[in-house]
Amino acid sequence: MKKIIVVLALLGIGQFLYQKYQTSNEVLSEVLSEQEGESVLSETLKDVNYTCDGRTHCSQMTSCEEATFFLQNCPGTKMDGNQDGIPCEKQWCK
Repeated sequence: MKKIIVVLALLGIGQFLYQKYQTSNEVLSEVLSEQEGESVLSETLKDVNYTCDGRTHCSQMTSCEEATFFLQNCPGTKMDGNQDGIPCEKQWCK
């Protein structure tokens, strides 16, 4: 009985890992098939590094790309005083 449980557990873990692998390959294929090709992939990989961590001001950002990500994805940002969709115009996005 123990052997059957171990085999079923291993099969379940194997299936889970295979599904994760397939999902990541599908996402990568979709990104690469976009018109911009490699530049889309590099932008997507950049965005992965940004997370909403409570920063809201331009002085807390390190680039225009980071400020843009925060403005578009994080609540309560204070980086677009004139509401034109371009953050940190005096510091990063000139």
